[in-house]
Amino acid sequence: MRSIILYVAIASILYHPSNLLSQTRDTINGFYFERDFVLPHTEVKNQGRTGTCWSFTGMSFVESEMARMGKPFVDLSEMYTVRNVYLEKADRYVRMHGHLNFAQGGALPDPLVMMDKYGALPEWLYPGHIYDSKTRHHGELEAVLKGFLDGLIANKSKRLSEKWKPAFRKIVDTYLGQVPDSFTYEGKVYTPKQFAREIVGIRSKDYVQISSTSRVPFYTSYVVLVPDNWMLHRAYNVPVEQLSAIVDYALQHGYSVAWAADVSEPYFSWKNALAVLPPKPWEELSKAERDSFFQKPRPEMKVTQALRDRHYDSYRTTDDHAMHIVGMAKDQNNRPYYLVKNSWDVHNPLKGYLYVTKAYLQLKTTALLLHKDALPPELREKLGIH
Repeated sequence: MRSIILYVAIASILYHPSNLLSQTRDTINGFYFERDFVLPHTEVKNQGRTGTCWSFTGMSFVESEMARMGKPFVDLSEMYTVRNVYLEKADRYVRMHGHLNFAQGGALPDPLVMMDKYGALPEWLYPGHIYDSKTRHHGELEAVLKGFLDGLIANKSKRLSEKWKPAFRKIVDTYLGQVPDSFTYEGKVYTPKQFAREIVGIRSKDYVQISSTSRVPFYTSYVVLVPDNWMLHRAYNVPVEQLSAIVDYALQHGYSVAWAADVSEPYFSWKNALAVLPPKPWEELSKAERDSFFQKPRPEMKVTQALRDRHYDSYRTTDDHAMHIVGMAKDQNNRPYYLVKNSWDVHNPLKGYLYVTKAYLQLKTTALLLHKDALPPELREKLGIH
């Protein structure tokens, strides 16, 4: 049995980002922000050149949930979740004879579901960057794993032995690291499952996904049809205006929100730490209007259900990225914004965060993930969530 002694002198230190909680104002070009509040959360991390934002968002979200529940913060391993998703995805990919998306991406519920099945590990016990250094780069790993599976599926014998899963696991372990059977945390020995159950204390059944489309009846659940939803997770369907109302209610009651969204539009600007809708379609703006777009607040287009559906149906809204909504603020015109924690390191004006308008969230969200108790009571009743 592999056993690792883990020294955790700083494991339970509550992290409040000093640059966020010690100040209440931000200036970005001609935008002036006054923060309403920031919920407790852990420091910004860097996913590097990997498509694992869903895991970085998921672990950040879980860490904030632990704080909300009165538990000490633990820096949880994103790569342990990524490892387990590779294993589960490989099984489905082979069973579907390759007719399933096998890539680095994932969906918001994946970390919670993996935690139920495999448990959790602290970051320093499983950093998962054996081959790619601390910058992380999964291009080679993805190519090797997919090549192995495609070769397996195409083998001329048309039969599979029982050896392929251990062989696949060996590849994953070689690139990301072996998982200990047990480890010591604060003087007690845990398995990954025990650690998740006793220390983290998160259950996937307590969390719900929310999205919005007119293609299925409102207040029913449906499978969000995006390539990275390989587990076919379901989401509750609400009208577009309720997306921001749900986020508002959750944040105001102490619940952070995991957010999956399209970030491919030119009006999502990491370098300006802003995501703001233009007053009309971007293509109709003049060059001067585009060049000065992030210089000051301006009116935004109204988001309707029809507009949201058109963006999704035309591939204009795609499932690009996942982030963590941790607070609220207002600009100088009293327009509300969400404070969003990203996983692209700290090299932007807000040191890893950005401000997002409600209109942008309504138009460009693919899914929200939050605790079921974070939903307004009347909506919970309507959805039949108890």
